[in-house]
Amino acid sequence: MARKVAIIASNGSLFDAYKVFNVATAAAASDSEVAIFFTFEGLNLIHKEGHKQLPIPEGKEHYEEGFKNSNVPSIPELVEMAQELDVKLIGCQMTMDVMGLEKEHFVDGIDVGGAVTFLDFAENADVTLTF
Repeated sequence: MARKVAIIASNGSLFDAYKVFNVATAAAASDSEVAIFFTFEGLNLIHKEGHKQLPIPEGKEHYEEGFKNSNVPSIPELVEMAQELDVKLIGCQMTMDVMGLEKEHFVDGIDVGGAVTFLDFAENADVTLTF
């Protein structure tokens, strides 16, 4: 039986995006079933425009050149890879309502659901992570 990996993404910086999508794509590429629940600032990671311009933490700007020199995929590329690997992307309905955001504000192919949607997936997950 495939391993289940449940991830909560609640932070929205570039480093958070790399943590979330590196783990998710690695797990999915290893035949795990993966779901990511995006809430609060984590919604930036799948926002149509926001995920293309995520902030680098102050004082860490030197990483930007390192990412480019190391041929590390961009966050939009990692989002696309995750989707190709059937990672389930769930936008938090409550947070979207609070922020006045609609499903159309996000990359195509996401699901929208509440905490119960994520909990139903995570209930018997083998690995649960929060970033």
